Amino acid sequence: MPDKCLMIVLDGLGDRSHQTLGWQTPLQAAHTPHLDNLARTGANGLYHAGTLGEALPSETAHFAMFGYERRDFPGRGPLEALGAGIDLDSKEVAVLAHFAALEERDGCLALVQDVPQVSKEDVAALVGAMPTWDQEGIRIKYVPVKGVFGVLILSGDVSPDITDTGPMRAGCFLPDLLPLALGHSREPEGDGTDGTDAGDCAETFAQETAQKRARKTAQKAAQKTASVLRAYLLHVWHTLQTHPLNARREEAGLPPVTGLVTQRAGRMRSVTPFTRRFGLRGLSIASGAVFRGLARYLEMGWHAPLDTGNLQADVAHDLAAVPGLLEKYDFIHLHTKAPDEAAHAKDPLLKKTVIEALDKALGTVHQALLGRPGLPDLLIAVTADHSTPSSGNMIHSGEPVPLLLHGTGVRRDTVARFDEIHAAWGCLGSVRGTELLRLILNHLDMARLEGTRDTPDDCLHWPGNYQPLRIR
Repeated sequence: MPDKCLMIVLDGLGDRSHQTLGWQTPLQAAHTPHLDNLARTGANGLYHAGTLGEALPSETAHFAMFGYERRDFPGRGPLEALGAGIDLDSKEVAVLAHFAALEERDGCLALVQDVPQVSKEDVAALVGAMPTWDQEGIRIKYVPVKGVFGVLILSGDVSPDITDTGPMRAGCFLPDLLPLALGHSREPEGDGTDGTDAGDCAETFAQETAQKRARKTAQKAAQKTASVLRAYLLHVWHTLQTHPLNARREEAGLPPVTGLVTQRAGRMRSVTPFTRRFGLRGLSIASGAVFRGLARYLEMGWHAPLDTGNLQADVAHDLAAVPGLLEKYDFIHLHTKAPDEAAHAKDPLLKKTVIEALDKALGTVHQALLGRPGLPDLLIAVTADHSTPSSGNMIHSGEPVPLLLHGTGVRRDTVARFDEIHAAWGCLGSVRGTELLRLILNHLDMARLEGTRDTPDDCLHWPGNYQPLRIR
């Protein structure tokens, strides 16, 4: 049986049918002999990292793909901060922020251009104009990450339970900053006590009272956080309107960069590290601060993928490096953003071309990873984190994506093509959320028999890293 796993994630691979492709998806229309061969000699199914119809961002989807429940997710803001090398304490809140072209319309702020093109020198000038903001016991500091993107670090009596201000569509008004409704709080509520013990009515009443008091305190913190962050963003708007950079941009026919928009606030939580929970030494090969931050959050290793601009050669290079990395790691996550980026261009033909380039790179899987003497028996999983439609207004969509597993002992079904339609006929069926990592443990012969406990840790692998029973 395989004892190590390579998970290849083709970001945003899933799609919708398009008339220009004869009502096929880009993956259906693409010529993918190497992916098809892996599907033909493996087990296939459909995967969704959440629930059907739920449009997930990459970070939330990957959190589930790595085997973790949504309740333990800290939010993208903290992951971006970690990926940028920013250490956060458990009380700080991190909020994604990026420079945008804004205008006043009917006494409100509206989005002109969401992600304007700005040179490194001009970004540095904008960052230099960002004040550190102190108000009502809350401090806000802007930390640049990459290009026009950064993170706001909020400290003091703060809450992550606030709305976003980024509408993500040009011409739309910015949403106001408001506290989330109690039912949508990102913070865990209560202590897990259900209060059903009839003999402890007084204790139950005290617990319910304490929970109500805690919710009220949390709501006040969210209201204050929203109010202070609103004041900060309006101050940035007034400051950048008169920045000398914008006069030069207007002369050049470029939209002025006049503010920040924010989204995805969160704060650090406590999670069991990946190796302790699953018994696998994990490595993520993925670009971007969010993936580096996710690896850091779960205490996995992280490597940047090669990025020369030649997609096929870059992915082939990263695949060729896997055998050497397997000496140190048991679970390798290899990620490419290329299909997602092509889909965001809203060009189905471009996405088809990108998929075909990736397939050629994946043609090296057999020669680099499978059947080579001296290499460990390898389980290969190929899937995507979400669907990204190549037309329409949605950023990501909620359809499931194809999944294949390939390795010694893996059931072989009758599926002969790797796409969203043929995969539905596979023996894996419909896989959801954390089930993917559990399937991987199962095929590595590491799945814990439910009910057995050899370690006090909340781990899903067997055997656990247990303490021997001593006789002296």
